[in-house]
Amino acid sequence: MRVALFITCFNDTLFPATGQAVVRVLERLGHEVVFPPEQTCCGQMHFNTGYQRECVPLVRSFVDTFAGADVVVAPSASCVGMVRDFHRRVAEVSGDQKLAEAVAETVLRVHEFTEFLVDVAGVTDVGAYFPHKVTYHPTCHGLRLLKLGDRPQVLLRAVEGIDLVDLPGATECCGFGGTFALKNSDVSVAMGKDKVARVLSTGAEVLTAADNSCLMHVGGLLSRAKSTVRVMHLAEILAGERA
Repeated sequence: MRVALFITCFNDTLFPATGQAVVRVLERLGHEVVFPPEQTCCGQMHFNTGYQRECVPLVRSFVDTFAGADVVVAPSASCVGMVRDFHRRVAEVSGDQKLAEAVAETVLRVHEFTEFLVDVAGVTDVGAYFPHKVTYHPTCHGLRLLKLGDRPQVLLRAVEGIDLVDLPGATECCGFGGTFALKNSDVSVAMGKDKVARVLSTGAEVLTAADNSCLMHVGGLLSRAKSTVRVMHLAEILAGERA
């Protein structure tokens, strides 16, 4: 299958290893991965802050960039949630019927990474090896907006050598919430510290998730607590191979 990678600006700027891991996994499974260089931000930050009209050029750019793609995959439940659930709303705000039609057609082909593997590619074992104790945090957008369910855990359980342990209070928000962390920093940090305490209680070496934004938030607090727990995007674990 020919897969267009929507890397998202957050990963492209701060976590390029995640995109590289996605490519390794998809190519290992026999897919062709292409990267449209014209891609840019999905507009989530603008939309969530109230600048819906300012999102219109970004939505227009997205549908133009991925117009010819068979399938679009992104390693971010948050950004996929924005595209699938809110690009339609932005198109409505624009008053452009052609844009609305283009969005309605495009979003059907956009998938979060684990969703693509399980639902589209029909794979639960990607041939990964990762001999470490890991706990998984289901991020809010993946859990509540995309309803990823246990797809990420199914993929992780199939990894050779992994010791996957449950995270207490897993469904509780980590406190990041994008611009929420800036506007409500005290609350955000308090929520993050609660998540850190639960991560530490598992004895895990690695905390993983389908969104680097949440991992950055919790990882920063783990670092401040002088913890040795690493944070890794799920794609990086799935890309693991025997030396």
